[in-house]
Amino acid sequence: MIASGPVSGRCLCGAVACEFDGPMKQIIGCHCTMCRRQTSHFLAFTAAWDDDLNLTGEDSLSWYRSSADSQRGFCRKCGSMLFFATDGAGRTSISAGALDKGHGLKLAAHTFTDDAGEYYTPDDGVPCFRTGGDDVPMPPRRQNS
Repeated sequence: MIASGPVSGRCLCGAVACEFDGPMKQIIGCHCTMCRRQTSHFLAFTAAWDDDLNLTGEDSLSWYRSSADSQRGFCRKCGSMLFFATDGAGRTSISAGALDKGHGLKLAAHTFTDDAGEYYTPDDGVPCFRTGGDDVPMPPRRQNS
């Protein structure tokens, strides 16, 4: 199942809000060390094509460059982690916890499970990828009519 917009979300205080109006990737649980340090657990996220993203409150959005080719977006007012973007990818990942209900997305895989915290084991029956990657594809771009 591929969710298709509009799907909306926002930060805790509501200063940054977004709407995706197009197909979205199923949810991935990332257990890499950077995601765990940023969220205090693992990060669950979906993704959509950049041209399907409508964003409000950009003046409250800050970006942290977490590696040479990627950055993480968060609300500078309440601290909510919202986005992850890889340079040149043409898509933006959004924290699943920021989404409003009714999107229909499901957890489809876990990635970087070798980095998972010692206090839990991702064992909910979805595929696990020990050192990165996942086989959950981005949905094709929406055809303009």
